[in-house]
Amino acid sequence: MSGHSKWAGIKHKKAVIDAKRAKRWTKLVREVIVSARLGGGDPDFNPRLRSAINDAKADNVPNDTIDRAVQKGTGELEGESFEEVSYEGYGPGGVAVLVEAMTDNRNRTVAELRHLFSRSGGNLGENGCVAWMFERRGYFAIEADAMSEEELMELAVALGVDDFEVGEAYELYTTPEDYARVRQELEEREVPLAAWELAMIPQSTVQLGDNAGAVLRLMESLEDHDDVQHVWANFEVDDSVLAAQTQ
Repeated sequence: MSGHSKWAGIKHKKAVIDAKRAKRWTKLVREVIVSARLGGGDPDFNPRLRSAINDAKADNVPNDTIDRAVQKGTGELEGESFEEVSYEGYGPGGVAVLVEAMTDNRNRTVAELRHLFSRSGGNLGENGCVAWMFERRGYFAIEADAMSEEELMELAVALGVDDFEVGEAYELYTTPEDYARVRQELEEREVPLAAWELAMIPQSTVQLGDNAGAVLRLMESLEDHDDVQHVWANFEVDDSVLAAQTQ
């Protein structure tokens, strides 16, 4: 889990200063469109849409852009037709990688992702080859200096989370069904979040060493792909190695 949390933290910290805002917005808007298409345009009755809208607003996507995305999803406005697809494979050192994407052209997407895996020394595998290693859970990270451990325990009990961990950051885990509710309650309590995701958490991990650079480059290249929404992997990495690769 520490591998997941460190990578999630890196992603969110980078997002603050990342110049590729347009690309992030495209991914966020696609999630709104697909969420509205699958579950309807009312966020009060569509938790996935509510979460997608919250994520878009947190990244300062304009409200009118979000509204149009909802209307495209419900069919009130014309728009591109995206479908959700997932891809599985192995990165350098046997790291399991799970990719969630939205695409209007499966053949193009799979060919481009296969190239990214191959270029890194990994390989794209068959459906099911690594998905069994992950479990979908709501994930929240809170900076350790935001509250005491006692306050964290009280918060975890009050929120009814599945589990929590104390380390460099405080980590809360929920069921997928509770993710939207817990996020809303954390916002209402004004708890400062370092990271938040409806994530695929690995059940076992691979320790990175000399291959850390190749694995992190693969992760970044996958996440930078236009069709990719999320990338999950089961690696762990020492802080010193991570620091050297992310400077």
